[in-house]
Amino acid sequence: MDSNGIAEKQCLEDDKDLQFLRSGGNLLKVRSGSWKKPRYYKLQDDCKTLWHESKKTLKSKQTFSVEDIEEVRTGRQTDSLKKHTEESVEGRAFSILFKSQQKSLDLIASSEEEAKKWVDGLEKVISNMKNLTPQKKTEHWIYSCMRKADQNFDNKISQKELKSFLRDINIEVDEDYAAMLFQKCDKSQCGFLEGEEIEHFYEILTQREEIEVIYGAYAKTDGLMSAADLLNFLLNEQREDASPNDALQLIEKYELDENAKAQQQMTKDGFLMYLQQPEGLIFNPAHKSVYQDMNQPLNHYFISSSHNTYLLEDQLKGPSSTEAYIKALLKGCRCVELDCWDGSDGEPVIYHGYTLTSKILFKDVIKAIKEYAFKTSEYPVILSLENHCSVEQQKIMAQHLISILDSALVTKPLRDQMPTCLPSPEELKGRFIVKGKRLDKLEDMFSEESKTAEEDSVTEEEDDEGDQEDQEKKSTKTKSLKLAKELSDMVIYCKSVHFRGFEDSRDKQSFYEMASFKEGEAVNLAEESANDYIHHNTDKLSRIYPAGLRTDSSNYNPVPLWNAGCQIVALNFQTPCPEMDLNQGLFLQNGRSGYILKPSFLRDQDTKFDPITLPEGPWLKNKSLHLMVISAQQLPKVSKRKSSIVDPIVKVQIYGVPADTTVVETQYIQNNGFNPMWNENFQFNVRVPDLALVRFLIEDYDSTSNNEFIGQYTLPFNSLKNGYHHVPLLTEKGDHLSSAGLFVHIMVVDAE
Repeated sequence: MDSNGIAEKQCLEDDKDLQFLRSGGNLLKVRSGSWKKPRYYKLQDDCKTLWHESKKTLKSKQTFSVEDIEEVRTGRQTDSLKKHTEESVEGRAFSILFKSQQKSLDLIASSEEEAKKWVDGLEKVISNMKNLTPQKKTEHWIYSCMRKADQNFDNKISQKELKSFLRDINIEVDEDYAAMLFQKCDKSQCGFLEGEEIEHFYEILTQREEIEVIYGAYAKTDGLMSAADLLNFLLNEQREDASPNDALQLIEKYELDENAKAQQQMTKDGFLMYLQQPEGLIFNPAHKSVYQDMNQPLNHYFISSSHNTYLLEDQLKGPSSTEAYIKALLKGCRCVELDCWDGSDGEPVIYHGYTLTSKILFKDVIKAIKEYAFKTSEYPVILSLENHCSVEQQKIMAQHLISILDSALVTKPLRDQMPTCLPSPEELKGRFIVKGKRLDKLEDMFSEESKTAEEDSVTEEEDDEGDQEDQEKKSTKTKSLKLAKELSDMVIYCKSVHFRGFEDSRDKQSFYEMASFKEGEAVNLAEESANDYIHHNTDKLSRIYPAGLRTDSSNYNPVPLWNAGCQIVALNFQTPCPEMDLNQGLFLQNGRSGYILKPSFLRDQDTKFDPITLPEGPWLKNKSLHLMVISAQQLPKVSKRKSSIVDPIVKVQIYGVPADTTVVETQYIQNNGFNPMWNENFQFNVRVPDLALVRFLIEDYDSTSNNEFIGQYTLPFNSLKNGYHHVPLLTEKGDHLSSAGLFVHIMVVDAE
């Protein structure tokens, strides 16, 4: 296939929106109140790259890939557009948000109709790219690299250009091998490759020797795989409970050759296609949707939670932004933090108090939360209020919460009588719960006396949790906080209280009262009093937050806190790190709902479970994981230098109870990020699989300094699939590396 064929297949020639994008046009680019300049944008012929005019004389890159776009957002929804444009341009404004740290592109079209064409067109292009098969993505990427290597634009590849191309796709080969490869494809012996010779070169390059071996072992029907052969593979290798009809459905779905499909057979290409689709990935597709019981009390779930959600960077001088809330919510976060302070003009603001972080309006944050709360998950969002406001501005906070969130805000118990336990995620679908201080007990809502007696708008209340965090930044005495009744009355199921020991909690703490624990205190309790902590968390919520000394927004390991049954283990979502990988790995399951049902031994009030001592009990399931790391495909470069080729090494990490926590690593492969092969075997014994996570990490090996991150993927141990599977890879920020992957064989059996 020639390079133009790729573009023709991806661009729908008769699509008016795409034709409009390919013609291009002027848009007003907005950076600030004074910087608003017209720039020309157009979609290039490959239908995956946008070109834009730049006035910077030294700017070398004037394009960006559609794959780098996270979202196209209509209207004045970014902080920049809200701040620097008038409401009158609402219908003409739109923003392109990127997966990387790159700033959003804020644009204004000349008319609402034109803005709609840009947005519709871009969304179609993004959708087209997402729906490409893995083979098409590989094909597209390789041909685009070939075009780049074809320096004189003659649609031919010379031997010198071939060597350059191989470096671009992350392979370093010696001169002899490059010459041999070139001569093998140069059948016309004219000194360059073109047409069918380039296609032959592509076939050699993308040959998967390991797939051929597996396919050959099961393709017993005239060199092809019949439905019976495929069923044999599914039963014996993949350990699936498959039927003949399942095999036929896979052939119908993924076989590319119509003749083979008519014979109910699968070719090698169809087999590879199946292994690269959801059925062939390592994550159990049954766990992709909500599969757990969602009708238990909130405290029976791990809840995806963010700390200082408003920050995009560090804790001292970085920007606060509504965008940070949007990003966290789209990642499935279900508990966000709002650090509220008095603002000018009577409007409360959110920022990190006593620091130089920028300020955003409380009402803008609530609007953004309402807009994005339920796009990824329909289950409830907890608004964790750190309230430092005066009574007057607390009343304004209450007004904004009611006017913006309306009936979605929980302002009274779900039933007419005093509850005895927390409601379930299912009962609270689409609702917002306020976590904060309350003047009285929830029981008082059902007292006749309280309905007439509580006339005062404020009272003295000790500021507990907020000042615990602030004490690490300033050395002043804990002050009393005057609390507005209007705000107090919104706190129904998550009343903030001090923790004064497990005995005190057992005697005095109600189910709707919850304590927040500093990371250090929580880790000590989880290590030294694990079983007491677990009992505490069987009927109460606990929130953990990072130490104030983490001014760089770094994170702590959440696993020991989950092992102790803590539900709201709040992390700095803005910081790419292994700890966030673990968080996203745990919450990858159950439909990315942000709620994971805790194992039964963390919900049982009589449980004897202790993650440190591991006494005998039903939690000891003793599984043996046999893992073969086979190969990787199309790993990205970690350095922009053309001559830099990665030396990939794979690390496999088990996180869980201390007895299960371990790491192994392969040898490194020199100078090959395109198709490295390891074929290395490992075995792990996992005692408590219900609490285990598996992390696959690929790094660029360096003998003289720290290895550099290439990609990773984390998932629950119980979501592993047996057999041959591809492992998708994510960037440090959690975005998919579209063509890259790891290929492994998994077998989980009962340990002897």
